[in-house]
Amino acid sequence: MSRMADWGNDLYTGKRSIDFVGRSRTWYLWSALIMVVAALGFVVQGLNLSLEFTGGSEFRVATQSAPSDYEQRATDAVREVAGGDSSANVSTLGGSTVRVQTEELSNDEARQVSRALATAFDVETNKVSSNFIGPSWGKSVSQQALRALVVFLVLTTAMMALYYRNLKMAVASMIALAHDMLITVGIYTWTGFEVSPATMIGFLTVLGYSLYDTVVVFDHVKENTRAAFANRRMSFADAANLAVNQTLVRSINTTVIANLPVLAVIIIGFAVLGPGTLLDLSLALFIGTTVGAFSSVFIATPLLVDLRRKDPEVVKLAADADKHQAREQRRSPVLATSVPADSSESASSPSGTSATTPASGDRQDAEPVDTDGPQTVTGRKVHKYAQSGGPRNQPKKTPRNRRGTS
Repeated sequence: MSRMADWGNDLYTGKRSIDFVGRSRTWYLWSALIMVVAALGFVVQGLNLSLEFTGGSEFRVATQSAPSDYEQRATDAVREVAGGDSSANVSTLGGSTVRVQTEELSNDEARQVSRALATAFDVETNKVSSNFIGPSWGKSVSQQALRALVVFLVLTTAMMALYYRNLKMAVASMIALAHDMLITVGIYTWTGFEVSPATMIGFLTVLGYSLYDTVVVFDHVKENTRAAFANRRMSFADAANLAVNQTLVRSINTTVIANLPVLAVIIIGFAVLGPGTLLDLSLALFIGTTVGAFSSVFIATPLLVDLRRKDPEVVKLAADADKHQAREQRRSPVLATSVPADSSESASSPSGTSATTPASGDRQDAEPVDTDGPQTVTGRKVHKYAQSGGPRNQPKKTPRNRRGTS
């Protein structure tokens, strides 16, 4: 834990840095590849929509304990009534309830399937419940969800543009948001996880989490870049990269802490509870929050830097930062010549005492190096006022001083 804390402290102070912005093309390439694979999932596999979206009949059989061959029993019961080519989606809920979902059946067929299921599982007829869900309900929910998503994106873009006073920062956040949703839904297409109304709620929750994580990073970007514009010592890209490093540990910790209880629900859902609202919601949250943490670090901030790279104020800031770094590099060799190679190396003063040049850590008390009039002491060039302390340290001879010395 101490090493992790030291690593995080080094990232925050800038002692250690990961070049997220400088390697933006690498992150873009990997993200583009993942998004292409996710998009192909819609063509190759498609979403496994639940009964609420497709419409159909659902039967639930309450048993003492679901037998090991519950899938075969339920499928045979459905095909006995509806035909040999009929399909059934069979799963267990809580280990004791068998859920059977079929295509739309008539009332007479539904009653016959209920009796066949009661016989197959050796339970009374009243232990089998049936329910019919029309596809119009799922269509209505989908339309309302899409309408809410559009309103959310428009309002969020406007709010972030006003908050950061920069439209490009809001655009970068929205692109990262779209990146998260495409990858999250693409994972559902390839894995075949069922998309239910609870899953849609999870998707909308993921939007909020992804936006939250991006705002945390962008707040530090705003602070660092504001300081960079004030002191002109760091470019916009360097200030933004420092902000990502400063928030990296926080993003990791937030994601891990948020996913731990979600992961526990997923494990319990798969092992004990079976398919249901809780499992659908937690699965969407787990995938979305993980992808959202990735985009906040590797996509949002590098994209913001690329969008603002040609802004006049950003270009001028980069030029001023380069000039400042060049001055620091020119000054460093000159200052290094005023530092003795050995701490014991000294020069004798006229009074017989030794006067050493100030160490690099004491530069705040030393005079600037005067390269116009250096003098040689023990074969090294030092400041011409190094022994006397410089003219600023000499008392001025005012009339009062002269009277006092007379």
